[in-house]
Amino acid sequence: MRRRLAVLAAVPLLFAAACGSGSADSLQINGKLGAAPEAVFPAGDPVKVSSYQIINPGTGAAFAKGQTVNAHYTVWDWDGKENKQRISSYTANDTSPIKIDDRLPKVMLEGFTKTKAGGRFLAVVGPDSMSKEAAEAAKQAGEDPNKTQVFVIDPISAMPSAASGTETGEKVDGVTVVNPGGDKAPTLTTKTDLKPPTELISKILITGTGAKVKETDTVLAHYTGKIWGTDKQFDSSWDRGESAEFSLDGVIPGWKQGLKDVPAGSRVLLVIPPSLGYGDQEQNGIPAKSTLVFVVDVLFGG
Repeated sequence: MRRRLAVLAAVPLLFAAACGSGSADSLQINGKLGAAPEAVFPAGDPVKVSSYQIINPGTGAAFAKGQTVNAHYTVWDWDGKENKQRISSYTANDTSPIKIDDRLPKVMLEGFTKTKAGGRFLAVVGPDSMSKEAAEAAKQAGEDPNKTQVFVIDPISAMPSAASGTETGEKVDGVTVVNPGGDKAPTLTTKTDLKPPTELISKILITGTGAKVKETDTVLAHYTGKIWGTDKQFDSSWDRGESAEFSLDGVIPGWKQGLKDVPAGSRVLLVIPPSLGYGDQEQNGIPAKSTLVFVVDVLFGG
């Protein structure tokens, strides 16, 4: 994972559901919307009770629990001494997707649902947010479970939940993909008597308009995976009702090679031979030497 996403990925680890009560107003947040904020900390020890404050409610679309939001963020470690800024997405002008769900603290969850696109909110997350399990996980990850952190979040827009755009008409013999449109999952059929291809096939079925995915990116995607010839489904983020986030450095070679240079917002058909999949190894119910077929909606890459 790149560093900017690693910090946001740590949100579920560092935070459990927290109760919001008023300490955020002791902080002063300066700076224009759309630019890096500055925090002025009060003298003395950091607060230990989590809280939030809506700095600007925004005028765009509202957000709801379950959505993934593209946002800018800045994080400080509030220790009452140096109060150092830990990271800011504004430094590299590089936003990140954040899922609004129960893995976030209550203060951040409420901040997202009460701030519209174009707004800004502050979340102070203290040690009261930590369960015993989360505290132990934080220790193992080298984090101090007793520290207080300050987040300033600038929500920009809700991330799409499916690819959208113009269909290219690309096809692969032996595979059928039906694109129902909207936020509905595509239907993938891989039942065929044709021999599987021996080389990787990557076909863009719907062309997105976002930035092209790089080999080192972390990708947010929806996908369905089946085995060539059998139509056996072995995995589907659509069925789980939650998109997946993963580094292309940590997936099978067929994914890394097949998604490279694909614009975000696209729907891609991948046919992956065993040599770029799991090879001679059985994997979670996938027989050895299987040719894998995926339909992938690339929602974000960065």
